[in-house]
Amino acid sequence: MEKRIEALKVAIDNERREKEFYQIHAEKTKNPLGKAMFARIAEEEEEHEQRIKELHETWLKGGKWPETVPLTVGKTKVPDVLKDFLQRAKEAPPAEADDLSAVRKAIEFEAKGAAFYARLRDEVSDPKEKAFFNLLAEIEHEHYVSLKETEEFFTDPAAWYRLKEKGGLDGA
Repeated sequence: MEKRIEALKVAIDNERREKEFYQIHAEKTKNPLGKAMFARIAEEEEEHEQRIKELHETWLKGGKWPETVPLTVGKTKVPDVLKDFLQRAKEAPPAEADDLSAVRKAIEFEAKGAAFYARLRDEVSDPKEKAFFNLLAEIEHEHYVSLKETEEFFTDPAAWYRLKEKGGLDGA
């Protein structure tokens, strides 16, 4: 149990640091996709931090996985940012080097987060605990995938747009 309590502390710290990173970059970037992506992920990381804090506090008091804390987190809405952005992609200003660097750092965060929660999921046997960490791992993976798409847009907007529009080069 002590190991999992410590893992929750690590998770809280990670979620808080990631949220702060995303908030800073949502303010800094002028690119609308970067701004929307960073802002949305910051909101979701805030929710994760709060749920994990609730879990941590209740677990410390009760000495076991809690029965009463609402241990669900909302499904990620990050892929919707990409869909919404598709309508405005042609007018977007190019990404700056700092934006691309921030996205690449965020990709690393999310890959590590997905692996961390998957490891926690795999180490437990309680079905509710397993489901909670699995959901977090899946959400972090979705963030990763969406950030990879953002990276693709930042590095080659024309190719990204063609791919999203499913356009062909044959003129048909």
